[in-house]
Amino acid sequence: MKIIILGASRVGSSVAENLAHEANDITVVDHIPAPLRALQDRLDIRTVLGNASHPTVLMRAGAEDADMIVAVTNSDETNMIACQVAYTLFHTPTKIARVRSAEYLEHPELFSQEALPVDVLISPEQLVTEYIQRLIETPGALQVLDFTNGKARLVAVKAYYGGPLVGHELRTLRQHMPGIETRVAAIFRRGRAIIPEGHTVIEADDEVFFIAATEHIRAVMGELRRLDKPLKHVMLAGGGNIGTRLARALESRFHVKLIEGNAERARMLSEILEKSIVLQGDAADEDLLREENIDKTDVFCAVTNDDEVNILSAMLAKQMGARKVMALINRSAYADLVQGGVIDIAISPQQATIGSLLAHVRRGDVVVVHSLRRGAAEAIEAVAHGDQRTSRVVGRRIEEIQLPPGTSIGAIVRNDRVTIAHHDTVIEAEDHVILFLIDKKRVREVERLFQVGVTFL
Repeated sequence: MKIIILGASRVGSSVAENLAHEANDITVVDHIPAPLRALQDRLDIRTVLGNASHPTVLMRAGAEDADMIVAVTNSDETNMIACQVAYTLFHTPTKIARVRSAEYLEHPELFSQEALPVDVLISPEQLVTEYIQRLIETPGALQVLDFTNGKARLVAVKAYYGGPLVGHELRTLRQHMPGIETRVAAIFRRGRAIIPEGHTVIEADDEVFFIAATEHIRAVMGELRRLDKPLKHVMLAGGGNIGTRLARALESRFHVKLIEGNAERARMLSEILEKSIVLQGDAADEDLLREENIDKTDVFCAVTNDDEVNILSAMLAKQMGARKVMALINRSAYADLVQGGVIDIAISPQQATIGSLLAHVRRGDVVVVHSLRRGAAEAIEAVAHGDQRTSRVVGRRIEEIQLPPGTSIGAIVRNDRVTIAHHDTVIEAEDHVILFLIDKKRVREVERLFQVGVTFL
């Protein structure tokens, strides 16, 4: 697939890196030379220097025969105009735009073929907000990923000493929870992936990915670790787009305090937030945290625009007694360094965003893609089409399907009902199939499985 990525910032670079490794023809456009040179040094891609919305620049980038334009510059207006130019002059089939401002997002009628022809809107701030919200609503989880509009969830937890299943084989899980179906999709032990079998024994500190119907998630978590108490008190550091959205989403169910450094912004937030307490000050100020009872805070979440501030304030909050701390970290090297130490969860905006983009790049009818473990693994929701004659999966038992190594089918959603996959489960047409890939390099083989043969009508 020929893809033009507009913008070589962190999001654009992350998208380029993911797509270049999957044998796509990638061209990246930016008006600053340095990030383009950095990308060319490590990836086999083309780069074009210039304004991303100018027709001549898009033509030099190959827009005349591009399959997709991904506009992820730091300017909403540039992204929207670039999609308009690509549609009007080059008839680009798929146009994806990053739009951050709520002023635009609140008016979806703007993004139609008759107005601004954007096929897919990506709002990183909204995606990150929803991701953090799921983590707060699922105490003890390291990742919480939705499939089939929230009917099924893939959850990552760290197994702790004292968990009922720790030290036992996976096959005993059904005995512990009669009537509740789940499947362990993967286990990461000391950074190495283990494909789970019935005889696999779960050890303390294993990172366990399991899938289940959403209503059963808490029961399954209880088998792997002591369940955390329900959360009540949440403190947010940073009153930008993410902090504000998060406070709005949480304030009806939690006691929310939000710390914002800018006095004018703090005053504005105190007027627009209904129940949240807005504090003007430094999130890394020990006296402020002590006065606001940080030791009684269930979750401290740092979401400022500065990685260092987020890391330091989260570490300080943990040291002063916060039960759980999260930090928004843009630099992946920082995230890998701090995750699982003093900081419980490092949140990468790029990883939260990339899955939404990948779902539109995948071949076959792939409707959801989630990037796992900093992009090392992937979870996919694909729709099975065709019949036994035209499809490699429809009408076949799972044990008959030639899945690539390191790939497993975790669950099937059929007519809104979640069924955990077993070796004799038969896939039917229009089933939503949830797969887990330990090796992302196998993604093309998985896509081919769900492509319908040319004889299908």
